[in-house]
Amino acid sequence: MGREAHSNEGDGGRREGESRHVPVMLQRCLDLLAPALEGPDAVVVDCTLGLGGHSEALLARFPDARLVALDRDKEALRLSGERLAPHGERATLVHAVYDELPEVLHRLGIARVQGVLFDLGVSSMQLDEADRGFAYAQDAPLDMRMDQTTGVSAAEVLNTYPPGELVRILRAYGEEKQAKRIVSAIVREREKEPFSNSARLVELIRDALPQAAKRTGGNPAKRTFQALRIEVNGELSVLERAIPAAVKALDVGGRIAVLSYHSLEDRLVKQVFAAGAAVTAPPGLPVVPERYQPRLKLLTRGAELPTEEEIAENRRAAPARLRGAQRIREDVE
Repeated sequence: MGREAHSNEGDGGRREGESRHVPVMLQRCLDLLAPALEGPDAVVVDCTLGLGGHSEALLARFPDARLVALDRDKEALRLSGERLAPHGERATLVHAVYDELPEVLHRLGIARVQGVLFDLGVSSMQLDEADRGFAYAQDAPLDMRMDQTTGVSAAEVLNTYPPGELVRILRAYGEEKQAKRIVSAIVREREKEPFSNSARLVELIRDALPQAAKRTGGNPAKRTFQALRIEVNGELSVLERAIPAAVKALDVGGRIAVLSYHSLEDRLVKQVFAAGAAVTAPPGLPVVPERYQPRLKLLTRGAELPTEEEIAENRRAAPARLRGAQRIREDVE
């Protein structure tokens, strides 16, 4: 979970747009996309702009390419806009969720693109700004909305969802084995007083879990916070629409790279790529017509992992999984 990460965890400062943010698996992402972006008039889409680290590197590495970058977080757009300003009109920044990619490209008059990058999860800025409520390590309002201008907050989810729905969310999105136990405690406590801040939720989870469950897997609140964040931002349903839409937007020869940070995201990406790379003909045909041929070629063997050196430099890279694919033919009706 988390995209660009601190290279200096202890500085405590908040100097805007500074270079201490290290994009995850940056070199590998650039290398995967390179064959599609080195020609003239290439367009590359960064679907998850964040603080602009990947975008800045794309603009620097491919000096003839045009960048379209999306983010639902207005503060991220402001900060990365300052960072990318030296590149002028080569960079177009858009306030949008990444499943809105087809509409964004249509508005910009772009029929097809040559490269797409997704860096999923929460950006460092969101984790590090205490008042956003993403991090369980510090007390903050339970918000967790990536776009703070719309949608329900994590507090509203906790205070209003039926118990069965909360159990489903914690199990499905957080893979939390103790979901029933945690939700029973939440329901009991919210009747006394609605939830508003993260510290109370973290304490409740610690108290609700059996000792054995607290010994493994880091902070016991991690899975619940992940589940709430995914629910609040509709992340998996957005991703289900976004990856196929991005593949469809690719020109033949175009490439897509996706960095995910937990198994649910990675599974979704894997399924879309695998379906695109499969022959869909009924069995037994002597010759496979073009409409049944694969549309994608996989560029990674399974999911690639960050190196030990990168994890040492950038602790938020540890759970990252990278998958890449290339569009190899048009859709044939």
